[in-house]
Amino acid sequence: MKKNEYKVLIITDHKNHTIQNSLYDLSVKMHLHYKVSRVDVATRNNASNDDFFSCKSGSDLWATTVTNKFAYSENVNPLDSDFHKISLDDYSLIWLRLPPPIGDDFLKYLSLLCKYQIIINNPNGIRITGSKSYLLNFPMCCPPMKICRSTEDILEFKEKFPIVLKPYRGYGGQGIIKVEGDFVWKGIEKIPFTQFINEISNNEIEYLAVKYLKNIGQGDKRIVVVNGEVLGASLRLPQKDSWICNVAMGGSSNMAEITKEELEIVKIINPPLVEMGVVMYGIDTLVNDDGLRVLSEINTTSIGGLPQIAKLRNEPLVDRAIVLIINYLEAQQKNI
Repeated sequence: MKKNEYKVLIITDHKNHTIQNSLYDLSVKMHLHYKVSRVDVATRNNASNDDFFSCKSGSDLWATTVTNKFAYSENVNPLDSDFHKISLDDYSLIWLRLPPPIGDDFLKYLSLLCKYQIIINNPNGIRITGSKSYLLNFPMCCPPMKICRSTEDILEFKEKFPIVLKPYRGYGGQGIIKVEGDFVWKGIEKIPFTQFINEISNNEIEYLAVKYLKNIGQGDKRIVVVNGEVLGASLRLPQKDSWICNVAMGGSSNMAEITKEELEIVKIINPPLVEMGVVMYGIDTLVNDDGLRVLSEINTTSIGGLPQIAKLRNEPLVDRAIVLIINYLEAQQKNI
């Protein structure tokens, strides 16, 4: 394969980036790969791209080119300047690292624009897997779950055991509620269950209800998978007196090993994900009441954490992720 053969476009939104964001390390490693001639990054947070992200036909797209010095900075972010107009047709690979929320309209729009490019993760795959209800395809891997579209659904399921309610399109731990007996916990706020039902009774109800696992204190493990290969994991532990492990909601991240049951989970879910063009994804696992790790989330949008896992393990995992992505690109090109 020729050197400097591929051009890569990364689509993101850097509005809420911090120094922990994986985009910068991943972009530079992609830029340094010997088969890549150029990496550009287009961001939703650039006003010049408003029409593109609003799905307006014929709109321009502006991007910044990645260099060896491409890095996050609180003072001068590289994505705030040095824009140039680009054409999607120039790229071999479109790498969608757009954080939620991502509207279905935009995902469909991007699919239409990029009929002849490889996109990871594929917009249609993100659209299907982005709903919490996608977990219901893998009951053998998950704790008991139920779709709740009414207060009656919630009442029925909570009578069996304490439950957690997750909004269908929620992310970052936002909107998650615990129901136990006659009370509801919104984070650390405790209110009567009757008050909660009154609050939501006039709203559209759309939750995935999941059995609350008493071993939540053992942490929520994030496992990163690229092109079917498990690269590593981190263990997110809840704050003291909290039941939410998500780092964005105050949890902490720690080094973790991967169990045999987690490898089996990846073995089960990977084939349908890859079939949909979901190449890089993260799964979250919790310890069930029998002491085994079970699947609690599948994340297929802007997967983070890999540089931090690599640092904890002292392994070149970001480099390995780029190799796996290039391998996927080349395999897909053979099928076009």
